[in-house]
Amino acid sequence: MSQAASVWLVLVVAVMTANLPFVNERLFVVGPRLRPDKAFGWRLLELASYAVLTWGLGSGLEASIGQRAPQGWEFYAAGACLFITLASPGFVWRYLRRGKLETPHG
Repeated sequence: MSQAASVWLVLVVAVMTANLPFVNERLFVVGPRLRPDKAFGWRLLELASYAVLTWGLGSGLEASIGQRAPQGWEFYAAGACLFITLASPGFVWRYLRRGKLETPHG
């Protein structure tokens, strides 16, 4: 796989996995369905887990292309902020927009 394809693959996976906790009610996609709504703590745990898995994918692809570059704490802090930013559409849909659509008009 080329370097450009690897970058695009990681970006697409990051966007999908960042929004996944907010668009389904199952634990880690295949777990039991929670009623009436999955707690926010579960969503944060899923978000952190998906961030680690996405980082692992990127790290593996980087290692397959060549030698991995050493990273400091700044890299991980920026990566976490980027992942949270990528999750904003799902968060807005789940907690801001969807809540307004479900409230009865009085």
